[in-house]
Amino acid sequence: MKIDIEERVLHFKQPAGTSRGIYTERRSWFVTVSDGSSVKVGECAPLPRLSCDDIPNYAEVLRHFCDDVERTGMIPYDELRDYPSMLFGLETALLPSPDNAFTRGDVGIPINGLVWMGTYDEMLRRMEQKLELGFRCVKLKIGAIDFDRELDLVKRIRQRFSHHEVELRLDANGAFPFDEALYKLELLSQYNIHSIEQPIRQGQWSFMAELCRESPLPIALDEELIGINDPDQKRQMLNIIKPQYIVLKPSLHGGMAGTREWIELGRDMQIGSWITSALESNVGLMAVAELCSSVYGTHIVRPQGLGTGQLFTDNISMPLEVRGDELWISKHS
Repeated sequence: MKIDIEERVLHFKQPAGTSRGIYTERRSWFVTVSDGSSVKVGECAPLPRLSCDDIPNYAEVLRHFCDDVERTGMIPYDELRDYPSMLFGLETALLPSPDNAFTRGDVGIPINGLVWMGTYDEMLRRMEQKLELGFRCVKLKIGAIDFDRELDLVKRIRQRFSHHEVELRLDANGAFPFDEALYKLELLSQYNIHSIEQPIRQGQWSFMAELCRESPLPIALDEELIGINDPDQKRQMLNIIKPQYIVLKPSLHGGMAGTREWIELGRDMQIGSWITSALESNVGLMAVAELCSSVYGTHIVRPQGLGTGQLFTDNISMPLEVRGDELWISKHS
């Protein structure tokens, strides 16, 4: 077995506003595994200032783990727990893809339309585009502009579409101060919101637990899960906070193995979940979509966060396409 590593920089078509600033480019490390009879590629893509394995010597540490895999032929899961983006890339390159109706191109996976942070006019235009494309679930990132203006965007959607027609998800990226959060959640709740991700910044377990108890809106954890890689600590955190949902990004939340752990824990505790990509190229997006089809089955009802395949000017070609509000593997590519 031989593993090669190639570093690549992808460029966004338009700046992507996130909870950790605005990205104009995306750096990934691609691991190519060849064993003489087959070649498979995985993507290792930490998010700057967000991933727990966003480290200065990333390439050096990744090479160390690749050398270990070359020598043993096995993924060192215990050692890679704290390096989720590396684990995800190696799992993608080393594990067989599932054989199911999605991977055969017979069914699609429902996805949400993502409206990035921006000015009021930018967000309004992006929101209109998603609705015109026929998305029945729209995810709106909030916390970047004045809250009253964001509330107006939510109101505009509900004036045009009932919650039966369009499911509306919000992602606050930890933007609300705790002492204002419940009031803002109450204002938002009048518009039939499906859920809100990470209303306050992560690491405040007692405050987040209080919000989950008192909020009129279901709360989903996202950034809160980053760096919680031990199964006992995962269970402890979910027991304390008791969220309604968890939102899982394999590159951030433990690779494929860690994501499966989170989902199983959630099921045991009646906590819902869905999976999203984390600004990977189409290589990572394909792997995340295949994971969705494996853990949730191929008749997925809850929209997943897999609408990031058209973000880059220089993306890697893969047989993925969005049809309406579903992600499909094309049989003819």
